[in-house]
Amino acid sequence: MKICVVGAGTAGLIAALTFKNRFENFNIQIIKSDKVGIVGVGEGSTEHWEQFCTYNNISMNELIKETDATFKYGIMFEDWKKQPYFHSIINNISTVLLGQYQAGYAYCVNKNLKSKEYTNSFCWNNKVSTEYLPNQFHFNTLKLNKFLLKKCKERSIKIIDDEIIKINLNGKNIDSIESPLKKYKSDFYIDCTGFKKLLISKLGAKWVSYKKYLPMNQAIAFATKDTEEYPPFTISKAMSAGWMWRIPTQGRWGNGYVFNNKYINATQAQKECEKYLGHKIKVTKDITFEAGSLDRAWIGNCVAVGLSSSFIEPLEASSIGISIQQSFLLMHLITNYHKNDIDLYNKKFINIVENTRDFVLLHYLCGKKGSNFWNEFKPNLPESLSKKLETWKYRLPLAEDFKGPYLLFNSENFIIILKELNLLNKKTIKKEFNSLSNSHKNWVLHSVKTAIENNNYKGNYQGHKSFLNNLIISNKTGKLY
Repeated sequence: MKICVVGAGTAGLIAALTFKNRFENFNIQIIKSDKVGIVGVGEGSTEHWEQFCTYNNISMNELIKETDATFKYGIMFEDWKKQPYFHSIINNISTVLLGQYQAGYAYCVNKNLKSKEYTNSFCWNNKVSTEYLPNQFHFNTLKLNKFLLKKCKERSIKIIDDEIIKINLNGKNIDSIESPLKKYKSDFYIDCTGFKKLLISKLGAKWVSYKKYLPMNQAIAFATKDTEEYPPFTISKAMSAGWMWRIPTQGRWGNGYVFNNKYINATQAQKECEKYLGHKIKVTKDITFEAGSLDRAWIGNCVAVGLSSSFIEPLEASSIGISIQQSFLLMHLITNYHKNDIDLYNKKFINIVENTRDFVLLHYLCGKKGSNFWNEFKPNLPESLSKKLETWKYRLPLAEDFKGPYLLFNSENFIIILKELNLLNKKTIKKEFNSLSNSHKNWVLHSVKTAIENNNYKGNYQGHKSFLNNLIISNKTGKLY
């Protein structure tokens, strides 16, 4: 089978590597154009990145060195509420209780514990545990792109520098694609052309807007200088018309302001960032966007992956994770595929995107006021979220509330945010917790208490930067320890 990936951003390279590993004998080529470039602003991952690296035999040792990667225990949300809160499933409750985490969070809700009291507080002090490293990372996106491109070349994936300008159709399939000088013909095409949607748009895919749910439509991005130390987490700070990301990588910080341009423009956004940081900045990217997804990501012999298929603002660093899940799902269906496989993929794809949309939207139910945007913002909830919120008035979220594998966010993720935003009913949660048997309840109480008191680990902690400089990594396996 011959597969042509059009576009060499992160999504295209992820798809190509995954398929080459799965189907060694497939003829896989990537067509990229330096004229087009990449968006290159997403600098964080979810835990799905480790799954991708493990599957594709990518050494974490090499990755950290070549992409200026840093560790990510989670995301710190500042100024969304009076007290900062932390989203991480790598925390004391989850680690100690594992499958019993719901009972643990029920305890935290009953005791009204704040985020810092039950998370790994060492990371709040810019330290990492040498015994317990996270499976999420920050990257210099441009260096990550070069790294993945190198991996493609090492694995005999053909890289062609050319610009596609014409799509030739044969009914509901792509027959061939053309540059000014050459025609390319493949069995299957993967559209990774970003916002252009160069291939999939010609097959009749329609854009389904989420702008009535997610209010942001523009972002500026910029880098700031390295600092003496940096945290092992992403910072998301609420601003007057949106929020600002701050991502530490080795040698620099990646930053951006995601906002609603009804309330401020790019120049005003830049000035607000400068006021917050205390110095001038140089904006390197200015992007307008509309949250949403395709009604179908797979049509005929073409699948859109990454930004070609959907866009959700990067509040939870979901972009890379969605591309990975799309690639994993597709590789199970692509050989000898049938119309039913296409329908199944499209259904699962919509589930992935709507799950991400709903989780990001959940953060906006924080009740924040103080500026025109926050004072006027009235969340419009999709039915998929409103029904769940109604259910969760009576109990904690369960795995059964979600539509199976490939989703980025599950019950635990939702529990954490619901708890931190005070959206859980303490009376019903208390009743739920008290319904446990005494032996089970006592075990949970003891486990949570021990975890909080001991901070889960009594082992070695090091400063984030010094640890990365030393790179305590096994050269044989590429595994962190």
